[in-house]
Amino acid sequence: MANSPRELRGKVAIVGASESDRIGVLPDKSALTLHAEAARNALNDAGLTLADVDGLFTAGVTSVQLGEYLGIVPRYSDGTNVGGCSFIMHVEHAMLAIGAGIINVALITHGESGRSRVGMGYGGIAPDSPQGLYEAPYGTYGPTTLFSLPATRHMHEYGTTREQMAEVAVSNRKWAAMHPMAMMKDSITVDDVMNSRPICWPYTLFMCCLVTDAGGALVLTSADRAKSLRKPPVYILGTGEATEHNMVSMMADMTTSQAAKVSGKAAFEMAGVSHADIDVAELYDAFAFTPMLALEDLGFVNPGESGPFMAERRTGPGGDFPMNTNGGGLSYTHSGMYGMFTLIELTRQLRGEASERQVQDAQVGIAHGPGGMFAAASTLIAGTADTL
Repeated sequence: MANSPRELRGKVAIVGASESDRIGVLPDKSALTLHAEAARNALNDAGLTLADVDGLFTAGVTSVQLGEYLGIVPRYSDGTNVGGCSFIMHVEHAMLAIGAGIINVALITHGESGRSRVGMGYGGIAPDSPQGLYEAPYGTYGPTTLFSLPATRHMHEYGTTREQMAEVAVSNRKWAAMHPMAMMKDSITVDDVMNSRPICWPYTLFMCCLVTDAGGALVLTSADRAKSLRKPPVYILGTGEATEHNMVSMMADMTTSQAAKVSGKAAFEMAGVSHADIDVAELYDAFAFTPMLALEDLGFVNPGESGPFMAERRTGPGGDFPMNTNGGGLSYTHSGMYGMFTLIELTRQLRGEASERQVQDAQVGIAHGPGGMFAAASTLIAGTADTL
């Protein structure tokens, strides 16, 4: 049994990863169906079955609902839900459970009918909640308005421009053009992004994530068992997580996420790698500004430098900092809680399974995302067998 997270470096591996059968606009698929399809596909990818699963991790539905639907009785379950990065957190939790000997095989699932709303309600902000009382009356009601506040503050403090944000959308679309399951593949330019329909300042339509139906799943087990399974293991090198606030108005500083700084620092320290070692980065992009803030908070660039960094066009195909190589939430898919798809793409890149969009000699990669309106954060650094 490990006494510290550092001792778990490389002791647990991702052995299965997959989306649901289809992603996009799926009025014939409920949220639970998307969970189940992705679970089946990820287990098939690993060469395992539901009978092998003794740890269940999910968000959006309860583990009780999902366990019943899948017909399994896990001896350990985790329903941590802090928004889009929940599934990256689940990787850390599964690693700890496997490392402690509580479970042998962890199944992490995601499924949302974000577009069609099949099997999902229409939630809202309770008028007597803190957010309903102190934020909603001022027009900050929903992701587009809430995610715009840190972006506009960053523009004010550092001179960040909308054109620099547009570069994120352009880069992601170039990657999406090479992904067979991506929803948006047509080439776009910065001018196209800037001239697309205004949504909420500073965002235009192409700076906002898609709204889709999709599922995804991961399978984890011990490094020892992983060696005997179907695919090359992707080893967990470092993890981190943190929560900061609930309401975006309670951010201590709207130009930075304290949670991201905490989770990133923990992941890098556990992994024992430097920023220069990262070959591929999958950074949650609910909006074009979101991965820019991550670049700063994770330490890839200094505060205020993510705009000029994006203007250098280094993150697209052929660039020296491949980012969001599946097309991201802006062009690939975004069903509501996108974090699962950063993990699936990172796994494929480190296995060498990304086809046209494969990053050459990818050995170490990072997946990171916020939860809620920068309310939480989680970070994963993973690597191939050569990094152990």
